[in-house]
Amino acid sequence: MLPSSSDDFYRIKKLPPYVFAVINELRNKARAAGIDVIDMGMGNPDGATPDPVVDKLIEAARNPANHRYSVSRGIPRLREAIVTRYQKQYGVTLDSDAETIVTIGAKDALAHLLFAIIGPGDVVVSPNPAYPIHQYGVIMAEGEARMLPMPDPATFLDGLKNLYCTSSEPPKVILISFPHNPTTLCVDLAFMREIVALARQHGTYIIHDFAYAELGFDGYRPPSILQVEGAAEHAVEIYSMTKSYNMAGWRVGFCLGNRRLIAALARIKSYLDYGIFQPIQIASIIALRDCNDAPGKICAIYESRRDVLVEGLRRAGWPVEPPKASMFLWTRIPQYFDGMGSLEFAKLLLKEARVAVSPGIGFGPMGEGFVRFSLIENNERIRQAVRNIGHFLRKQEALAGSAATPVHV
Repeated sequence: MLPSSSDDFYRIKKLPPYVFAVINELRNKARAAGIDVIDMGMGNPDGATPDPVVDKLIEAARNPANHRYSVSRGIPRLREAIVTRYQKQYGVTLDSDAETIVTIGAKDALAHLLFAIIGPGDVVVSPNPAYPIHQYGVIMAEGEARMLPMPDPATFLDGLKNLYCTSSEPPKVILISFPHNPTTLCVDLAFMREIVALARQHGTYIIHDFAYAELGFDGYRPPSILQVEGAAEHAVEIYSMTKSYNMAGWRVGFCLGNRRLIAALARIKSYLDYGIFQPIQIASIIALRDCNDAPGKICAIYESRRDVLVEGLRRAGWPVEPPKASMFLWTRIPQYFDGMGSLEFAKLLLKEARVAVSPGIGFGPMGEGFVRFSLIENNERIRQAVRNIGHFLRKQEALAGSAATPVHV
């Protein structure tokens, strides 16, 4: 007899329902009914890819020689371009053949690297809350995802040190991501040095998901872990062009650093894919080589949106702290709604304020009580969103004032 549903499959059974799909479905139903929903849920950049990159894609796509299979490692000139970028931006020297591989976005790099190096019983330690693939990529690879609370980076670092002291077997991998998604927490190079020192002491690998490398605000510049002397002996870093160049749908990423990990990823990918469509790779060279001002311009747009959102939410009576980096704002739900949890609050916010946000519980158990706003709407739409939210909060206050006690839906 055939399985009754996909939930009967071995790996699918390990995965909980995707929480964000609930909000997405409600958003789609509302829009189908003609309701204008301001979507600040998924971190999907709304800006255009730089014109020179698009022009090169069109030119390269017209050449039949580029219609054939590419190579899973990425074409040499693209690997050389990211190496040059790292040298100029971070002062890091990499071997384009042995220490660099092109991936089909950051998720491909992370999921397939874990698949290549993790087996039953291998512990991967990471902060929580976290981007879902950081936890479930480990689980799908048959490893043990060990989550440590990260209300702030110092607490996570202390928890990591304690884990090494109390665990009979050290973690095989430390999986981190700064600027952090969803919390937007940031670190300095001294923090990275401590992580590298722990890895060196205990023989652990490090994977640093650097998806928001270019999105630092108020003069903050996120550090690369590869800037730490000797980091490449233990660490790889995943760099993505998604946020830095508005190239989300192009799916171009890189894994850089430790030769053994790069070789493992290259071997697993050789069985799984033939690389990215070659015209996209050729166009990505133009982005890295000739569009040096693009990341700064894109960052300035997100910073402006952050300011509008923070100011508007504060005026609406929702005290929030401005993020120092990334394309998100992470905040506790208003105190009045504590009893309902983040998913029910996000559903209520969509229904009453017509604003979609991501519920914190979707990022792990330690995300409960929070929501994440994505800075993917323009300033006017953000102003409309905070006006809607302000009206919603005032309405709830009025209802609370007319009742003996607050009612938690």
